[in-house]
Amino acid sequence: MILPIVAYGDPILKKEAVEIDENYEGLQSLIDNMWETMYNAHGVGLAAPQIGKSIRLFIVDASPFAEDQEEEPDPKAAGLDGFKKVFINPIIEEEHGENWGFQEGCLSIPAIREEVYRKEKIVISYFDENFDFHEDTYEGYAARVIQHEYDHVDGILFTDHLSPLKKRLLGKKLNNISKGIVDIPYRMKFPVKKRK
Repeated sequence: MILPIVAYGDPILKKEAVEIDENYEGLQSLIDNMWETMYNAHGVGLAAPQIGKSIRLFIVDASPFAEDQEEEPDPKAAGLDGFKKVFINPIIEEEHGENWGFQEGCLSIPAIREEVYRKEKIVISYFDENFDFHEDTYEGYAARVIQHEYDHVDGILFTDHLSPLKKRLLGKKLNNISKGIVDIPYRMKFPVKKRK
């Protein structure tokens, strides 16, 4: 089932999400719905808070992202080849390397892309959809996608990484997104619109 994606301005996007266990009701159905919702919106990642669930869960399938990267045409070199994963109760244990900038976007903040700086390499521990534990190292684009989605379960948006001046310049666009004044090809839930 395709779920509406929560838009910028909804308090759930700024809230730190809670951990879940393997008995979380309807977990597999929720994950299936998240995949369907993400693919419908042509995203490469989706976190549970973006569909109104304040739990520490996100999904990524960055292979379409790899196909779009002209500067890194080899998906294996980008760390994205076959990169489709579910992350439950993730913890970024380490971040290494230089900060590098990349134009990021977000399904909750449509029609805005801005340069965000992140570390090149991460070590992350997490449970998969079967509640098997993993500790993996990712770098490059894979690390970036994970860091972006991980921010969501910590109540952080990519716009929080921007300078105060840049954020102020985007103020009107961000307010319009909250009000539903944005042209998008997928279902969204707008925080200001619903109060009317």
